[in-house]
Amino acid sequence: MRNFLSPFVAALAALSIVSAQPLEASELFKRGNISPIMKGQNFPDPSIIRVKDGWHAFATNAKVNGKQIHVQMAHTSDFKTWTYRSGVDAMPKLAAWIDTASPRVWAPSVTRLADGTFIMYYTAALKSKTNLHCVSYATSRNVDGPYTDPTGNSPWICPTAQGGAIDPSGYINRDGTRWVVYKIDGNAIGHGGVCGNTVKPIVPTPIMLQQVQANDGHTKIGNTIRLISNDPADGPVVEAPNLAFLGGKYVLFFSSNCFATPKYDVSYATASHIKGPYTKYGPLFVTGSEGMTAPGGLELAVNGDHAIWHAYVDTSPSSSSSSSPSQCISQRHGKHQADCNRNHGKGRASFTGILSLSGNKVFAKSLS
Repeated sequence: MRNFLSPFVAALAALSIVSAQPLEASELFKRGNISPIMKGQNFPDPSIIRVKDGWHAFATNAKVNGKQIHVQMAHTSDFKTWTYRSGVDAMPKLAAWIDTASPRVWAPSVTRLADGTFIMYYTAALKSKTNLHCVSYATSRNVDGPYTDPTGNSPWICPTAQGGAIDPSGYINRDGTRWVVYKIDGNAIGHGGVCGNTVKPIVPTPIMLQQVQANDGHTKIGNTIRLISNDPADGPVVEAPNLAFLGGKYVLFFSSNCFATPKYDVSYATASHIKGPYTKYGPLFVTGSEGMTAPGGLELAVNGDHAIWHAYVDTSPSSSSSSSPSQCISQRHGKHQADCNRNHGKGRASFTGILSLSGNKVFAKSLS
């Protein structure tokens, strides 16, 4: 079990990480601790979409008042005051390919189709190989669902020989083309260690790009394109990808290292073309950034600069919780969620901000 990094040590680490190019350390416009939205409601792997009535957010599964919610939801009209939709499930019915005993529905990402309907990309546990996850999609006439997956017995993207797939995120390019990024979940078949993948040989966990038909959001066009993968500096994984266009460049946000340790982060890579090549920079957030611990899972609204991400809240000596991020496993890999109070309830809380890019340096202005 690893000890917490202090904010001071984390700040030094953020300035000393080496990337493929000379590092331009990302920094915040605002200094000091920030508070999570919804008073720290457990809302991990969040995503957002903006429609006429404001912003809708979606998050990984959770048990709420004894009921299993597959896809959590929240809403705000002004991106400041958020309302958690307690007990409401955006995808109450599971597809036939999902392990109903432990579905582990993660990382939902919603975008709008040209006909005004909505498509949700998501991850769930595979019934035939319950240790693996696959990526699929579900559609709805309304932004808040209910979403229905039409794939039946076979998920949309499921490279089982490579460990399955997780963390899909949709993107609409400026030319109208539509794309999806996701992670090959290689550490699910790793050889042990932290997040199952620090015992050699290390298994690749590449971030993949797939073009899809603009009208339906799921018919695949051409082959998948490998954007980045886990280098030694990334630890066992790169995951939680999200594409954005900021400051005249494509920015691929991702998390590296293991989510269950204080080394987890939000980092990014930039490119001049959507297909790359991408050069890694960052990190943007690490343990200690504005009082957060193990920040990750950042996603921007499509073609916008408003972002949402999750983190544990940094523990102080006066905290009533004795749990560490290593114990706060949530429900990933089928393990039970530990008591992770972090002063803001159980689980991983969500945070919001506005991002910008100058050169190859991302700036974040926090709103919470």
